[in-house]
Amino acid sequence: MAELNEQTVLEMHRTMCRIRYFEEAASAKYKAGELPGFIHLSIGQEACAAGVCATLAATDYITSTHRGHGHCLAKGGDAKRMMAELFAKQAGYSQGRGGSMHIADVSVGMLGANGIVGQSMPLGVGAALTAQVKGSGAVAVAFFGEGASGAGVAHEAMNMASLWRLPLVFFCESNRYAELSPYETHVPVANVADRAPAYDMPGVTIDGGDALAVYETVTEAVARARAGLGPSLIEGKTYRWHGHYEGDPEVYKPDGETEAEKKGDPILRLEALLKDRFGVAEAVLTTAHADEQAAIANAVTFAELAPDPTPDGLMTNVYVEMDGA
Repeated sequence: MAELNEQTVLEMHRTMCRIRYFEEAASAKYKAGELPGFIHLSIGQEACAAGVCATLAATDYITSTHRGHGHCLAKGGDAKRMMAELFAKQAGYSQGRGGSMHIADVSVGMLGANGIVGQSMPLGVGAALTAQVKGSGAVAVAFFGEGASGAGVAHEAMNMASLWRLPLVFFCESNRYAELSPYETHVPVANVADRAPAYDMPGVTIDGGDALAVYETVTEAVARARAGLGPSLIEGKTYRWHGHYEGDPEVYKPDGETEAEKKGDPILRLEALLKDRFGVAEAVLTTAHADEQAAIANAVTFAELAPDPTPDGLMTNVYVEMDGA
């Protein structure tokens, strides 16, 4: 297992701050009418993305979901290019054409957000199979939500991964709601991870708001996968502070629930650990917040000033071009 030291935890803290400020900036710009299309934010879920990706090497892979900004940032994605994509600018990861749900950076092993629920899982199977066939020693992590756990493709992916003993970790961000419906209306068992024995793989449910618990649990699963022992299923119980999408009225949430959950802010929980366990000074944490907030402000400015796509690029990356006949 990777050694847990102060520097590792400090880096996770910075990653969580980066995600929080990116998502808050995206929310503000969306509400101001400056971003086209839908965005789905992961505020409150930062410990999952940061804890998982802190266990991975640059050569490892992740596959993501429609709520994927945090995953991309945690795996090393460029906040400027991400923000430019949200603004539909040429400098974005998909030249402004894909938007929030189609951000990918293969250079850092981030194989893409995905607007199709559950599709991160078969893509994770493909990435893990590539690593196995090539003998690269790489591991893949497939993020998904509890709503996706009921999709047929989820079961096919877990079945295939276990049959072939692929180096893959299935990580379920169980944030209590699948789109606009509570967990229990989608999942008949108490925990998604309870299904793991049916696929002959280890399964565990953890506190997804505890970055340290995420890091330690995923570290063990990654080591197992890298050793050729096959996949694992980890469920992180977490909570999204915002709605399914920005603009969601959230009428399905009980009164006071979100405010109660905010008292368990995963960033504050990690900061308490840094102070108590490692003796980190408050000033160090304050500096991390200021640095990451400034970096995201710079990303917003970059995106605002970036040029729009031009008409001459309409056919770029189009596989079939129709003539005018």
